[in-house]
Amino acid sequence: MKLLLDLNVLLDVIQRREPFYPASAAVLSRVADRAATGYLPGHLLTTLYYVVQKHAGKRQADQVIDWMLSSMEIIPEGKAQFLRARSLAFPDFEDAVVASAAEAAGCERIVTRNVADFPGSPVPAVTPEELLAEA
Repeated sequence: MKLLLDLNVLLDVIQRREPFYPASAAVLSRVADRAATGYLPGHLLTTLYYVVQKHAGKRQADQVIDWMLSSMEIIPEGKAQFLRARSLAFPDFEDAVVASAAEAAGCERIVTRNVADFPGSPVPAVTPEELLAEA
């Protein structure tokens, strides 16, 4: 299964945020074990690096990005994805870009804790718990 992982799911694992950590870690384990293919929109990497560096330092941020680059598929975002995002008319442009990237990559699900942020998404958004219940 092709899964686009939203930033909040990754941060749940990296920062061990309870009570979200177990389900988010289980989803990430599926990607690490190659039971699913994880996708990330390209813009997410810079935000992830910034957040991890701020809270855990440069070395940890470098390690996280290196792992993401070796374990995930990165969706390039160009003008077409941004135009598509604008046409989705989401309340939040960044969420629309995530949905557009997921659609462009042929992802089957967007895994996020904020399903309500993806109204009318062309790719269904599910929580980590919902995804785990599907299997």
